Amino acid sequence: MSHIVRAAIIGATGYGGAEVIRLLQAHPLVKITSVISTSNAGAPLADHFPHLQEVVVDILDELDVDLIASKADVVFLATPAGVSAELSPKLLAAGLKVIDISGDLRLKSSSDYEKWYKKKPASEEILAKSIYALSEVFGDEVKGSDLIANPGCYPTATLLGLIPAVKAGWIDPSTIIIDAKSGVSGAGRGVSLGVHYAEVNENLNVYKVNKHQHIPEIEQALSRVAGKPVVTTFTTHLVPMTRGIMSTMYATVNGEHTAADFIELYRQFYEGRKFVRIRQEGKFPSTKEVSGSNYCDIGFSVDERTGRVTIVSVIDNVVKGAAGQAIQNLNLMYGWEETTGLLFAPVYP
Repeated sequence: MSHIVRAAIIGATGYGGAEVIRLLQAHPLVKITSVISTSNAGAPLADHFPHLQEVVVDILDELDVDLIASKADVVFLATPAGVSAELSPKLLAAGLKVIDISGDLRLKSSSDYEKWYKKKPASEEILAKSIYALSEVFGDEVKGSDLIANPGCYPTATLLGLIPAVKAGWIDPSTIIIDAKSGVSGAGRGVSLGVHYAEVNENLNVYKVNKHQHIPEIEQALSRVAGKPVVTTFTTHLVPMTRGIMSTMYATVNGEHTAADFIELYRQFYEGRKFVRIRQEGKFPSTKEVSGSNYCDIGFSVDERTGRVTIVSVIDNVVKGAAGQAIQNLNLMYGWEETTGLLFAPVYP
């Protein structure tokens, strides 16, 4: 029996932090010992999330690195952009392992981070140390590491849908077009006009066209597996639903590959990886079919007229796109079975 790992969550009053708390209730090897809020210390967690009343009986702690280090072994950072860049080195120096759910440590280029996030980047030392942990692709690098950069929600859905084909050379990377749609929870819990009910309901919006901060993250990972620079067209849309991401990707096929060929390629690539499910030919996933779960479902169609493949990938943005994958990476970090605490069915309908 493995020892119990003590976990702290910083940023506990946001959607990502609250989801880490919810999911860890099912983890047999982890105990939450501290929930931290920089703005609401001293208040009961249930004041902010009544659904956690009597599930997690915790008072929100203040942000004190020494106190956290005395109570925890690993810290989940569910903080806004710019926080982890400064906080991660202090947590590491205190002997803690860190899983960063924010975007601060995902980009290896500090200049790219500054350009896309408009924030001061982390130090080169921290960026070099962090592991970009797309679990099903780069998971082998996670075991024994101290600092995890958890992938973003859009990149998770998109990269799981593209990497096997790019790595195999089956598609021309220069032709990749990504049409991605997300539920409103992806915007976080802060109040703004853009996520006001009257603005979102019965509406469909495009946003951050050619300026989304996940563009360089996607291109960085695709370039890595392609062995050459990859530039994509990536457009995001806000959909009037709470959870879910659908990433629909298009690319020119190299050679004569059918949808059945793609299905077989992806099944082999993700063999043994429980959380990626490949649909049968002619079947496509919907966001409802992965809601509340750590699954990513993928479907394919090849158009013989155009010589292009359509790849559809869906995830729950708060689970597989954030908290669930963070816990999956925690499992890999400690050498546990990666599905530990995460084998629950999607919520349906």
